[in-house]
Amino acid sequence: MVEALTTTIQVASLILAGWCLISTFRDQPMVVPHLVAAAVLWLLVIAQAVVSAVLMARGEHPAETLVFISYLATIVLIPPACAVWGFIERSRWGPAVIAFACLILPVMMVRLEQLWDPARV
Repeated sequence: MVEALTTTIQVASLILAGWCLISTFRDQPMVVPHLVAAAVLWLLVIAQAVVSAVLMARGEHPAETLVFISYLATIVLIPPACAVWGFIERSRWGPAVIAFACLILPVMMVRLEQLWDPARV
């Protein structure tokens, strides 16, 4: 895994979570800029998944490969699923769904790092 990409995902995710929480507290529905930001975050997550797949194809493997792959698949599915759910929910709670997803991603990225290299974490 690329540590710089992991850090970028975590920071971007927390920034988006903050923005969405502000929108929630202001009683604003989810708008297109929220979707664009979620799409950018999703592209970063996909990039990390591709890099991880390439590294595993080269022979580098995490300590628990099956658990790592399941976490990676879950992380790839969270942003688009929550973006759709948040966009369908036209009340103030739409951005809250995105914020919730964005607060989950950094934690799951830490777990991926732990699985990839247990000795380093």
